[in-house]
Amino acid sequence: MLESGPAQEMLPLAQFGLLSALATALTSVLSALLLLALTRQLWSLRWSLTRDKESSLPLPKGSMGWPLIGETFHWLFQGSNFHISRRERHGNVFKTHLLGKPVIRVTGAENIRKILLGEHSLVCTQWPQSTRIILGPNTLVNSIGDLHKRNRKILAKVFSRGALESYLPRLQDVVKSEIAKWCSKPGAIDVYSAAKSLTFRIAVRVLLGLQMEEERIVYLAQIFEQLMNNLFSLPIDAPLSGLRKGIKAREILHANMEKIIEEKMERQQAEEEYHDAFDYILSSSNEHGQQLSIQELKETAVELIFAAHSTTASASTSLILQFLRHPAVVERARIELEAEGLGYECNSSHSSSGVAMEKEEDAETSCLLNGDCQNHQNHRDGFPQSQSHIPYLSLDKLSQLRYLDCVVKEVLRFLPPVSGGYRTALQTFELDGYQIPKGWSVMYSIRDTHETAAVFQSPELFDPDRFGPDREESRSARFSYVPFGGGVRSCVGKELAQMILKTLAVELIGTCKWTLATENFPKMQTVPIVHPVNGLHVNFTYNYPL
Repeated sequence: MLESGPAQEMLPLAQFGLLSALATALTSVLSALLLLALTRQLWSLRWSLTRDKESSLPLPKGSMGWPLIGETFHWLFQGSNFHISRRERHGNVFKTHLLGKPVIRVTGAENIRKILLGEHSLVCTQWPQSTRIILGPNTLVNSIGDLHKRNRKILAKVFSRGALESYLPRLQDVVKSEIAKWCSKPGAIDVYSAAKSLTFRIAVRVLLGLQMEEERIVYLAQIFEQLMNNLFSLPIDAPLSGLRKGIKAREILHANMEKIIEEKMERQQAEEEYHDAFDYILSSSNEHGQQLSIQELKETAVELIFAAHSTTASASTSLILQFLRHPAVVERARIELEAEGLGYECNSSHSSSGVAMEKEEDAETSCLLNGDCQNHQNHRDGFPQSQSHIPYLSLDKLSQLRYLDCVVKEVLRFLPPVSGGYRTALQTFELDGYQIPKGWSVMYSIRDTHETAAVFQSPELFDPDRFGPDREESRSARFSYVPFGGGVRSCVGKELAQMILKTLAVELIGTCKWTLATENFPKMQTVPIVHPVNGLHVNFTYNYPL
């Protein structure tokens, strides 16, 4: 017999060692999986125990996700599919865990009605903790009770009809100036980025009345973008965390505004004329016997940008997207403009040179009257000159554009900029057969309600005529159409937002043509604000170049 060599003796040992290692690894993986499953069950049990024992109603169906993070990452990455899939699985009221808090997600006009009309009794406003920290405690969105009533009274004057009328000429100047940039660029424009630039300039120049160099505006816009990108983040204040980045952006904005605010306060003591929203805020606070601190004014300034910037930029982008998808709608709106004296033929009786000279004189006059020389200076600084023939608008003129009003309303129904609103239950109450425990967050869904409301015929279709006098579908159910919320927490700046959208629509339809620069339309991301996933790239040109 041949003797076995050392190599033959080591082979079984090597195989045994490999099997042992695999068994150890498999045991470790199984242990880890069992531990994860156990922690998830304990996490779910932890929230099940928080139900109100005095109520016989069950908690809504749903999942609380993983310990600490809940379903936050699913929500961020899946977008609208997150809520659609869970609504189909669990119904119009379901539970989840987002951004560090247990949340009840609510859809349906009757359910939303109960929440919006239950402010201060059943629920109180409760934005995510990161939002409250970054925006500050003195803002309207974060205030409750008497502080909310005080702030809303002060801001009511800012968005009154008289104030909006005074903003409109300068707002239209900014719109004309930005469209001139879009039309002068040889390549495609990323509409969402351009819309954010537009609304930031409206907020800074028209609402806050701040006169800054272009470089400073671009810098502050980038800082504000950083704040917005981290507004809905996990409430963990650690280096490199989203919350820390948002706080840093806020501090930079506050530092840049403090000196300007002090100068405006000194100026208003010597003047009684109102030029911008800040003037109205200072005047209104004095009328109500409230002396706002510099900190309160800084937070209010950021909130005004927040209110006018992101959601209106989202709606502006959605407006242009629907213009691209529905040329017949654009044509009907153009016919309406011509019928109301806003067409090219109605406003081009002079020669091109005469029009240009007249516009230059109008711009200079507007500059002197309104204290806004930015657009007039732009022409001298090499910025493209607007070639719009549209005269200065008024609120009365905008109100006469009935079909355009239907178009704007349908844009806000079809793609509402904000998917919903947050509240906290002040007491345990019933909703759709389930208990909503005291202390839990409630998120009512605007988008889902618009998509599922029975009052809307074929809600999946973009159809402005649903808001026309022959149908008026939203009238039969008040809370089926809530792009601006409702009750005492309805958006205080909703008239401003609609004025911006209509002014932009008038200028675009009346003066421009556009084409999609990509083969396909982009997909829309709905969290936290509706926007195109990879941008909406469009080529703009003037219809009637001077």
